[in-house]
Amino acid sequence: MDELINKVKAWASEKDLLKKENIHAQMLKVLEEVGETSGAILKKKDQEIIDGLGDSFVTLIILCYQLNLEPKDCLQKAWNEIKNRKGKTVNGTFIREE
Repeated sequence: MDELINKVKAWASEKDLLKKENIHAQMLKVLEEVGETSGAILKKKDQEIIDGLGDSFVTLIILCYQLNLEPKDCLQKAWNEIKNRKGKTVNGTFIREE
């Protein structure tokens, strides 16, 4: 995973995408890719789902670097927040216990 993240960062740097002024455009790209993934899931198109998820990862990695954040740090923070959550899944949605 580290190697792939580094490759994405290098590619984005080569394409001049890592500038802070690109943050809003990049966020729109994240939403576009997530939307395409959602459409692929609804259509049950496995290869498009894989492509969409991969593209979503790429756009999020680039957004992290535009914001001067390490993707692994963001994921670690999210993991630390959810790892001990209690609750149950109802109709496919996890409901936290308060």
